[in-house]
Amino acid sequence: MTQQTNETVQALIWTGTSLKVLDQRKLPDTIIYDEYQDAAGVTEAIVSMRVRGAPAIGIAAAYGVALSVSRHLAHDAADWQQKVAEDIALLAQSRPTAVNLFWALAQMQTLLAQTLEDPKAAFINTAEQIHANDIAANIKMGEMGADLLAGAKGLMTHCNTGTLATGGYGTALGVIRSAIKRQAVNVYAGETRPWLQGARLTVWELAQDGIPVTLVADSAAAWLMKSGAIDWIIVGADRIAANGDTANKIGTYSLAVLAKQHGVKLMVVAPTTTIDWGIDNGAEIEIEQRDPKELLPACYDHEGSLVSAWNPVFDVTPAELIAAIVTEQGVVLNPSIETMRGIHVI
Repeated sequence: MTQQTNETVQALIWTGTSLKVLDQRKLPDTIIYDEYQDAAGVTEAIVSMRVRGAPAIGIAAAYGVALSVSRHLAHDAADWQQKVAEDIALLAQSRPTAVNLFWALAQMQTLLAQTLEDPKAAFINTAEQIHANDIAANIKMGEMGADLLAGAKGLMTHCNTGTLATGGYGTALGVIRSAIKRQAVNVYAGETRPWLQGARLTVWELAQDGIPVTLVADSAAAWLMKSGAIDWIIVGADRIAANGDTANKIGTYSLAVLAKQHGVKLMVVAPTTTIDWGIDNGAEIEIEQRDPKELLPACYDHEGSLVSAWNPVFDVTPAELIAAIVTEQGVVLNPSIETMRGIHVI
């Protein structure tokens, strides 16, 4: 475990032989990196939400496979491929909703089936390329998303979609970063209960960049919209169906419904790796249910208690409530099964 004191904070740091994962559960009070040298450790980091955000989860999984290859080539040379396949299966069980996880693992599974002159180097290079490509995509999306925000006075975001949730720069937060470089705009961030990614992570990350931000209670969003302070709500995504239905952090659907009522536009920002072309609509997206203990006060967390908790991590926003989906392949306005085809790269 290492502690960082510098201002430039990344969710993931690849050392060449290990993966350092920022423990985001401890932000903003403490900046601590846990170091992992095998796939089991990376899996635990994803399950425990040390690392979170769909793009960052996919990148971490790719590095987890690279670590698996390095480890098993050294210790289980005869059947290293079988051991790595088992680790890929383990990583696939870490979180069910974020499609980037399965996309990254599919890249590694394809590589595993090939005859490679230097397997260790090939897997490390692929993981590093996945990481670099995500950063490049974020910057591109930031500029395209900002193009839609000309004249906007107020932007609101939900959860955390910045450097902490991606390879770097951010998806929805990347758009906000790009927009602020062009024009003065007020930024609002919802708390994002129950893990408070907005209150703990987003406002802290923006403050690190010197960007003023106003934190609002999740339940204050409707009143804020009614006041006229908000022009756009900008969010990320964990899985997007072929028709544009979008799974994102719980509470996004509520914001979308409120935005429709108040004439506010909703923008979803995500790389094309977040689009699951194999499902027609959001009804097919598996929604992760986390342990009720994460939500229950300690006094109710005991056998025989009459108080339980329902703790879905995501909800699904129908495409008809989304004004634009921004990807590195282009912008889809008023997403539908037809308009989404314009960015479907096979």
